[in-house]
Amino acid sequence: MLKFDEQLFLKLVEEEGLAYRGKIEEVVDGICEKGYKNIFLIGAGGTIAMMYPYEYIFKSTSTIDVHAAIAAEFMVMNNKHFSKDSVCIFTSVSGTTKETVEAAQFCKDRGATTIALVAEPDTPLTKIVDHCITTGSEKHSFDTFFMLLYMIAFRFIYNNNEFPQYEKFTKEVSKLPRAILQAVKAFDSKAEEFAIKHKDTSYHMMVGSGNLWGNTYSYAMCILEEMQWIHAKSIHAAEFFHGTLELVLEDTSVILLKGEDETRPLVDRVERFAEKITKQLTIIDTKDFEMEGISEEFRKHFAVSINWAVLSRISVYLERERNHPLTLRRYYRKMEY
Repeated sequence: MLKFDEQLFLKLVEEEGLAYRGKIEEVVDGICEKGYKNIFLIGAGGTIAMMYPYEYIFKSTSTIDVHAAIAAEFMVMNNKHFSKDSVCIFTSVSGTTKETVEAAQFCKDRGATTIALVAEPDTPLTKIVDHCITTGSEKHSFDTFFMLLYMIAFRFIYNNNEFPQYEKFTKEVSKLPRAILQAVKAFDSKAEEFAIKHKDTSYHMMVGSGNLWGNTYSYAMCILEEMQWIHAKSIHAAEFFHGTLELVLEDTSVILLKGEDETRPLVDRVERFAEKITKQLTIIDTKDFEMEGISEEFRKHFAVSINWAVLSRISVYLERERNHPLTLRRYYRKMEY
């Protein structure tokens, strides 16, 4: 597969990533023993998008009070739910994202407990937070972060006496890297076909819901817009029929991200409409992937990882077909703004 080292993936995600389970349990158990009021999942851009699936998981699985918050807005809004008894969780590949670093310092200064997942060691974010897991590599960092966030979220839920299946779940987390590998291999040729077909497409609608809403938002903004300079809009399936439907024409590219949680019927409804109008409908459905070793009970949660991994295969082929490196920027970190 283009730009995919299978052995490196397994080393970083399966071998090294899964090794953090003990540390995660130690950190979360210590926080729960001490006591806390609520949890804030804080990020900027791709990392706030990464938090949305876990906000959904918490809210649909637990009574724990959880808020996903955009870092810059969080610091100025005077959120009345936030206090020294809050737990604030951050992720950052570089450990230098301005808004994330500032928000972590903001939380730390006010006495809240802070946790971060960071790829790059010895960076500003790693030095601020109370608890940090540093994976040590930017490669496959999102795959690893997703997996570690499952462990963090469900350990909190388990300690809240709401998830007795925790041991079974964590055993299946260990199967996830191989399930991801299966999925990307199965999808790779479709990813290449999409990139060839759409290399000159100037606008995409991306539609998702539930725990795939974050991926929908992130792929439209961070990949298509930021990394490929393609006009894109992320639309929540529940809101699609409140405006966006009027812009669908016969040649409109509509990309539906279908997961397996409770909101799947919302995307089904968009599909039924779109297939009547456009000839450029793309459906990426996690039900199409085997996920060997993953039970039916937990597939809906792991759909987040599977979906992001297969979308990433589209990215590398778009990069090739459009001769537009994913690292190319006009403005981001190129100038003051």
